[in-house]
Amino acid sequence: MDNFYDKSEQERLLYRKARKKVKELRGFYYHLTCYIVIMPLLIFINLRFSPEFLWFFFSLIGWGLGLGFHAMEVFGYNPFLGKGWEDRKLRELMEKERQDRAKYE
Repeated sequence: MDNFYDKSEQERLLYRKARKKVKELRGFYYHLTCYIVIMPLLIFINLRFSPEFLWFFFSLIGWGLGLGFHAMEVFGYNPFLGKGWEDRKLRELMEKERQDRAKYE
């Protein structure tokens, strides 16, 4: 019976993790869609009403950088901390917490 409980608990954890990933992906695709729809409008407004100063580049670059960082987060690319850093850090902190609890038992 214990094995069955562990399996269902694993399934619940996998489901929660997959659901979280789907929410992150949906948020990124919403962000990307807004960028694709709004940037041409900003470019049009800039070129139509004030072509002497091309201010749309500020939005294009700034929002584009934000979108790029959002993509890096959602798709798990992190050149700064390396692959698996978050998992290693979680394990490290959990082990430290276990050791701290063991001190007071």
